[in-house]
Parts: sequence; structure tokens; C-alpha cells
Amino acid sequence: MTTAMPIEQPSLDTPITELSAPSYLSWSAIIAGALVAASVSFVLISFGAALGLSVASPSATWRDTSTALAVIGGLWLLLTALASFGLGGYLSGRLRKTIGGFDAHEIEFRDGVHGLLAWALAVLLAAALAASAGHALSEKNNLASPTAATAEPLLAFELDRLFRSDHGPFVSANDQEIREQSARILTTALGHSGIAPEDRAYLVQLVSARTGLAQSDAETRVNQALDQSRLAISRARRGGVLLGFMIAASLLLGLAAAWLAAASGGEHHDSKMAHTFWRRWEVGRNFMIR
Repeated sequence: MTTAMPIEQPSLDTPITELSAPSYLSWSAIIAGALVAASVSFVLISFGAALGLSVASPSATWRDTSTALAVIGGLWLLLTALASFGLGGYLSGRLRKTIGGFDAHEIEFRDGVHGLLAWALAVLLAAALAASAGHALSEKNNLASPTAATAEPLLAFELDRLFRSDHGPFVSANDQEIREQSARILTTALGHSGIAPEDRAYLVQLVSARTGLAQSDAETRVNQALDQSRLAISRARRGGVLLGFMIAASLLLGLAAAWLAAASGGEHHDSKMAHTFWRRWEVGRNFMIR
């Protein structure tokens, strides 16, 4: 004889979150945190750029030689990452749904994952905006398939060599054309192969014909221009390396800040911690600030 076992019905007092077993991730909270992080980051970076707190600068005189300003610009990037990703991570943890049946370590890990995904989404959003802006600029100067309009800037140095005269350089009254030819020669000279002897000789002749200097003085001026150009390129490369390092360090620090802030936000959510800061500045019915 079998005995029927009573089926235990769930109590009406049981929380719905434990019955329905919602998703492990709260994507609405993650998206909200990512949007806030990207917005705050954009505002702070724009404000820092307006104050001159940018690691990269087009100036080759005062900015690239100032180590202190470069360090301050890097510290501003780190502060921006802490503020933006920390706030976005906290919101992603604070706004997530409550799920029962997990221990404290699993809940903390889940909150950290919320902060990690908010950080990743914010970074992807910023990268997408930067890529779209770069794509819009590259469409104007697309050199993938050279045409009559695009081949000339791509092959400008070869065209200069093609039309050089054996009777010496032709110096016109157009200084812009002379500067462009000289710039192309100097740019090519800064490569790994250096400047070719015929290019150096032509540049010396061009300087001598344009300025009226003697051959030896023109050679000295060309050598000085080459040395100064190498120094400028070296400074630009160091600035690029420093910029890349500070961006990577700030993003990694932002990842840690988002993870820890999301764990803190989830803990505040479960403990139902109330922030009284916003209520202090709330305007009452009598238009009086509390």
C-alpha cells in the first residue's frame, strides 16, 4: 500500500525573487552604469583638455619638454577613470535585481561582474564613437584606391624626384611650394634608411638658391634642420608612448574601480542603505530647502 506524499505548495509569503529565479545579470543596471560612466568620462576629459591637462599636445616647444605637465595630464586621466567608472560601477551594482539563494561570496562576485560589464560596455561605446569619427575623416582622404586626385599626395615625394632638373632647382616665388618640397624631403630623411645623397644635395641647392647662402652655409643649415627634425620626431614618439601607457593604466584602474564600486553598490542594495545626501537638498512644498 502506497502512501501519498503531500505536495508542499509555495507560501504566499515567499519572495517572488526566490520563486521566479530571475536572470543572473541585470542588463538594465549594466547599461545604465555604462552610460553614466561614458558621459562622466567625456565631461571630465573635455574639461581637462580645456585646462591643458592633456598628455598629447601639438606643441613641440613647451609641452613636449615639460615632464611635470605630462605627469599631471596622466594623473588627470587616472582621476577621470576612478570617478567615471567608479560611479558607473556603483550604479550597476546598486540598481541590479535581488536574487536569493546565494552566499555572500557569490553575490559579491556577481556584483563585480556587473561592474566589469558596465566598464566594458562604456569602453566599447567610447571606442565606437572614436572609430566612427576617424572613419568620417578617412573617407575624405581615402588612399586605398589611388586616383588622379589621391595619388598626388600619396606619391608627392616621387613626383618631386621625377621633375627635378639637372641644371639645379627651379626656385619660384611661391614659398609654399618650396616648403612642401623641403618638408617631404625631411620626412623621408627621418626614416630608417635616412636621407639619400642626391636628396641632400638637392635640398642644399634649394636652400642656397632660395636664401642666397654659400654652399657650405647651406649645408650647415640643412644639417641643423635634419637634427631638429629628428629631435621633434623623437619627442612625438615619446609623447605617443606616454599617452598609450597612461590610457592603458587608467583603463585598468577604472576596471578595478568599477568592480569594487559595483560590489559596494550591491551590498548597499541588499542592506537597503539610504543616501540622505539627496534628501538634504530637496525642495519642500513651501519652497524651503531642507
